[in-house]
Amino acid sequence: MYQRNYKEEYRKYHSSPQAIKERGMRNQARKIMRKKYGNKINGKDIHHKNGNPNDNSSKNLSIVSIKYNRGRARFNNK
Repeated sequence: MYQRNYKEEYRKYHSSPQAIKERGMRNQARKIMRKKYGNKINGKDIHHKNGNPNDNSSKNLSIVSIKYNRGRARFNNK
């Protein structure tokens, strides 16, 4: 059975400056939507309509189900 090495994964990817910036932008998008919609976002994902996680303008953000947001191909932005 394969055991996932979380420490190694974090060291290689999650601690990189690019990953930290992207995580910060996702957190900022969630904060923007929470301020606008309150607890309605609980159990939901914040979707970037144009596929750019660095674009946190209100016209680019929407609240969607987790299944919809994580089940879509990254290159299919529409």
